[in-house]
Amino acid sequence: MITIKEIADELGISTTTVNNVIHGKTKEVSKATIEKVEKMIAKYEYVPNMNARNLAQNRSKIIAVAMKARKDKYENAIKDSYVGELIGAIEKSVRTSEYFLMIYISDDIGEILKNVSTWNVDGLILLGMSGDDSVMIKKKFKKPMVFVDSYFCQDVMGYYNVGLEDAKGTYEATKYLLECGHRKIAFLADNCVGVDHERFIGYKRALQEYGIGCREEDFFVMMPAENEIEACLDELYHYSEQYTALCCASDYYAVMVMNYLSDRGKIIPDDISVVGFDDNASATIVRPALTTIHQDVTKKGEVAVEKLLKMVNGEELEEENMILPVKLVVRDSVKKMNQ
Repeated sequence: MITIKEIADELGISTTTVNNVIHGKTKEVSKATIEKVEKMIAKYEYVPNMNARNLAQNRSKIIAVAMKARKDKYENAIKDSYVGELIGAIEKSVRTSEYFLMIYISDDIGEILKNVSTWNVDGLILLGMSGDDSVMIKKKFKKPMVFVDSYFCQDVMGYYNVGLEDAKGTYEATKYLLECGHRKIAFLADNCVGVDHERFIGYKRALQEYGIGCREEDFFVMMPAENEIEACLDELYHYSEQYTALCCASDYYAVMVMNYLSDRGKIIPDDISVVGFDDNASATIVRPALTTIHQDVTKKGEVAVEKLLKMVNGEELEEENMILPVKLVVRDSVKKMNQ
């Protein structure tokens, strides 16, 4: 491999000039010199030694993403539309910022910490973490980090998070169902912690404003494991007879439920209405098209990278918890009972 010094000697110019051309800093370099250097680079197939450059700058130029994914829910977390779009947006933002991305996904926070803490990365983006997880991570990992969609205890300070108006979203979705005349509305999710807990709070608040109580049985818990999902959906088929509408914590479950109930002979929305949350690609592909809460997942990933790189570069962040907006998107999966 030819070196920068050898290129400079052959062309009779300084190593600084060669280095500037290689890294695109050509404001002070003549067009003729740029062309000569580029010809030499092409001739010898010169590849810059990024490791040496980063070592000199005391940077690895690597950003890590660590995701805690439930074993019973994800055989392959990237297959989930939301996760795929979020990580895709993070990767693009990292790449366009001239950094590289490493990803580690596990259901075991101990395993995540053991591996990520040994990586020579400049910063870390964390997905799917609980409040307890965040305390453990902060004790172990001392470099800049940004959480996505995390909820911490009020006495936990110093964590940077990019989140969403989760409670507002399900409040708006449930309120829309109520305005359409529905009074028997169930909430559907696979847990009641973190994001889904906030979405459950929004659902309950809308019911309370209409003077409707929320019973324990109004929360249908999905069992996502492969060996349990069929029985769970069969139970949901009979369970749904008690309700006129389902408020789902994600489009993933909303579309799954719509397809299953339709296959069993129910007509959406005439027999039962369904709303989702996320507004991912499946919301417009499914028929009838899904009424849902829109969030900008790509924006969420971009903001997480932007905040992290500011921290990596020693800049102070104005806010620790950035909450992105949501909006109701009305399509065809809700029946208006009062018409």
